[in-house]
Amino acid sequence: MENIDPIERLVAAFRSLPGVGLKTAERYAYSIIKKDEENAKEFADAIINAKLKVKYCKECGNYTDSEICSICAKRNPDIICVVKEPKDVAAMEKVKSFNGVYHVLHGTINPLENRGPNDIRIKELLERVNRLKTKEVIMATNPDVEGEATALYIARLLKPLGIKVTRLAQGISMGSELEYADEITLTKALEKRSEI
Repeated sequence: MENIDPIERLVAAFRSLPGVGLKTAERYAYSIIKKDEENAKEFADAIINAKLKVKYCKECGNYTDSEICSICAKRNPDIICVVKEPKDVAAMEKVKSFNGVYHVLHGTINPLENRGPNDIRIKELLERVNRLKTKEVIMATNPDVEGEATALYIARLLKPLGIKVTRLAQGISMGSELEYADEITLTKALEKRSEI
């Protein structure tokens, strides 16, 4: 087996991250190499520490380092905002005007990828809504085919329970990713959400 140069290995490691091309990976690698040993160890420790300590909140499914995340522990569960991934919680939190809690599905319904309603956290959402006596569920899945299908499926389950189900207003264009929306667009979409 051929011995891989440490710089090539570091570049390859950075390239494995989403959205990181060759030039960016090289820039990151050389930046790490320029750091003194102490800073490089702190960087490596931060990665290992996050990997070992971060887990899913037992309540909402977001990333946390404790049993229940700080959002679930402190906020009013009258409104639950449903998102696809933990990174979408971070995007919505930039708005700063939402004071409810979240529910992370960890995916959307996608028959092409053999992912149905039982493969994402819909059952947990229904249990939470009943237990917490939630009044409104905001569907904040991405405005693409899978996100829309998932939102409509969940709405059909919640409507008979007397739960108000709303969808973020279209300020977020169809087919785009929630994580890339700016704060103003997300704020307007949240304010102008409509009932499904």
